[in-house]
Amino acid sequence: MIWIAIIIILAVIALGISCESIRENRVFQVTRYHIRSPKIINGIRIAFISDLHNRSYGVHNDKLLKAIEVQNPDLILIGGDMLVGRSSVERFDEAVELVMALAGRYPIFYANGNHEQRMKEDLEAYGDMYERYMKKLKGLGIHFLANQTETILIKGQALQITALEIFYKCYTKGFNTEPFSPADMEQCIGKKKSRRYHILLAHNPMYMETYKGWGADMILSGHLHGGAVRIPCLGGIISPQMRLFPKYSGGHIEEEDMDIITSRGLGSHSIPLRIFNVPELVVIQLKGEYNETDTKEYPEKF
Repeated sequence: MIWIAIIIILAVIALGISCESIRENRVFQVTRYHIRSPKIINGIRIAFISDLHNRSYGVHNDKLLKAIEVQNPDLILIGGDMLVGRSSVERFDEAVELVMALAGRYPIFYANGNHEQRMKEDLEAYGDMYERYMKKLKGLGIHFLANQTETILIKGQALQITALEIFYKCYTKGFNTEPFSPADMEQCIGKKKSRRYHILLAHNPMYMETYKGWGADMILSGHLHGGAVRIPCLGGIISPQMRLFPKYSGGHIEEEDMDIITSRGLGSHSIPLRIFNVPELVVIQLKGEYNETDTKEYPEKF
């Protein structure tokens, strides 16, 4: 009898986990961060979108679009993996529709994730899929950056944005992680030169120690989908490389005079497991050191 009771309890727990994961995969929240810097004169609001993976919240992503509109950002940064690159027949309608709806209303800078990079580099498997995708969006004024830096003027102040595209072998799943050294990083994007406020878009946070040495003021990452299951005080439990409790799986950490923000992403693929890990749209309020007052804001769920 005791074994029957244990089996029933385990079945109930498994059912509860499944139901919670399904629920979390159907909603998202807005997570806000307030960041101060002496390099900022006037406040700048940034919406950071990452790891959509063709997910649609509502018809044509109308819920996500409405949430972005309510935040009224000055700038939109896309951290990659907006679509799913698994075969040449994959569709990318949701990603294109969302970015097209935002184009013209906000300046948008787009960095590739591993899914876009896979399509770009593996022409034998994907043909011209990446070129078609990029052409659709680039014609709308989207700034695609791959190991490139651009400067944008917002509210009378210049921001520099660099998108790092690491070697694709660095995304190999498994226990062994390919190295990505400071020399590799300089090979990709050179040395940081300007003293202006500088944002680094680096999709894969598993190489954060290397990124930190480069000297950006803010680093934005994604890729880990929050670590699948999040445990209070410990964070996400696993990375795609099978690393347990990755340090940069989600949230904001201030280290060495720089701000590191890792998005939990907006979508999932392959194994869509999320527990205590609601997808998120990240909104960052950049402020000067003394000229604005912080307000405590709680996540909004949609």
